[in-house]
Amino acid sequence: MSDQTERPPSAVPETGIAELGLFGKPLFEDPSARALARVGVVDVGSNSVRLVVFDGAARSPAYFYNEKIMCALGAGMAESGHLSPEGRVRALSAMRRFKKLADGMGLSELSVVATAAVRDASDGRDFCDEVLRETGLRIWVIDGEEEARLSAQGVLLGWPGAYGLVCDIGGSSMELAEISGGRVGKRMTSQLGPLKLRDIKGGAKARKAHISEVMDKLKDTMGAQRDRLFLVGGSWRAIARIDMLRRGYPLQVLHEYRMTPRAVSATVRYIKQTDPEELRAIAGVSASRMALVPFAAEVLSRLVKTFRPKDIAISSYGIREGMLYEQMPQRLRDRDPLIEACRFAEAKDARMPGFGKTLYNLILPLYKSAPAPRKRLIKAACLLHDVSWRAHPDYRAEVCFDNATRANLGGLKHVERVFLGLALLHRYSNKRENSRFNDLYEMLNETQRAEAEVLGKAMRFGAMLWMNPDEDRGEIRWFSKKKQLQLRLTPDMLPLFGEVAEARLNSLAASLGAEVEIKTVRERKSPQISA
Repeated sequence: MSDQTERPPSAVPETGIAELGLFGKPLFEDPSARALARVGVVDVGSNSVRLVVFDGAARSPAYFYNEKIMCALGAGMAESGHLSPEGRVRALSAMRRFKKLADGMGLSELSVVATAAVRDASDGRDFCDEVLRETGLRIWVIDGEEEARLSAQGVLLGWPGAYGLVCDIGGSSMELAEISGGRVGKRMTSQLGPLKLRDIKGGAKARKAHISEVMDKLKDTMGAQRDRLFLVGGSWRAIARIDMLRRGYPLQVLHEYRMTPRAVSATVRYIKQTDPEELRAIAGVSASRMALVPFAAEVLSRLVKTFRPKDIAISSYGIREGMLYEQMPQRLRDRDPLIEACRFAEAKDARMPGFGKTLYNLILPLYKSAPAPRKRLIKAACLLHDVSWRAHPDYRAEVCFDNATRANLGGLKHVERVFLGLALLHRYSNKRENSRFNDLYEMLNETQRAEAEVLGKAMRFGAMLWMNPDEDRGEIRWFSKKKQLQLRLTPDMLPLFGEVAEARLNSLAASLGAEVEIKTVRERKSPQISA
């Protein structure tokens, strides 16, 4: 589970575990969820125009299609009051392409929203009319508060029950929204987008004064926001990528990446001191995005100093994901995105869908006293233990690790991604040394690495007991004080316990520092474990 700051006792946990448990019936086959199987949205922003088609049936949606075209519609608006002529041509071309793609994918409709540039430009309405004539697509121009609400809902897609302040920066505006207990509260918009700041006369000194003045007004309305700061938007993600570079951070996944206020200050200084072209090349940031990063960095520096958040999280989910969230039934919104996504993956890719639950129940005695967040990761691992079976056996362990650490999964801290990946690696391999992932293993402490190894070896052994779901597989008992691992087998079970299964059980016991005892039992009364 994502780490949490203090909150009122009545607030909703970030992952919704307490309310729904880990094992509620998955909803992806429910008609209300299947209606979201293909959801297409277009975001006409000040800097880019993007089409995203979601496979939205699972709680963590898959990106069926994702394309961005940098149009810079808002460039030069401070002086002209009009959309950029060149940007307008590019945006219209993008809309023609996106409509053709949507038709080819069989989408019944596209939801198209436009934000600051179109709503502020004197020719914004004319542009929308032109798009409608040329493509048949109707653009909904939303105001700043609605933009803030949708971006905050995108954050809630990844963090149900999240609390804190969402800050979404686009090309021409910056929005703030308060979230608490899974709800969006106060919202504000401002003109602090990099394209607007770039056009301010008077250079850095004038920009600093302007940013400070606007930020103070935002604080007067939003009030104290000392919890988590969620950063949404391409400029924030570019700064986070540069922060990763500066730190030598090994896991190049932006979603859920964490920064401290001190790290933000260091990275802002690093951006100022480094040649932009050199920085762009080594950080992998596009030229058009890099041109806006210095202005966004000035805003971020002041934002952090003004609101003084406890920690800072990057969200790859924003307005487009918020539009998907808008269409989700509430009971799907309330689900844990990690567990729902893992169950979806198991149903789609595992050889025996449903066995993950059986495997979890088999190895659960090893984790009787584990807290709910750890059991959640164990459940996720069991659901994913067989989804990479098509990979070549020589590389299957590494494929499992790579998939887990880089997959589009919500509700996972980076350390939890690595733990999950390492457990799945050990599902297929006893050893992890001399791997290309060694630097990622270092994100875990020694105890966490040992726990991941035990989990992986427990799944590795449990996978040997693959049989009819209605048959009794026997039972594992773990006596931690005596360091004794007991396997209780029924006579019908004995044929499955061959040499390989025995070797895997012994390997698990070695990782636990335990002795193994095998018992044959005539009847076994299994404990009732929630499905």
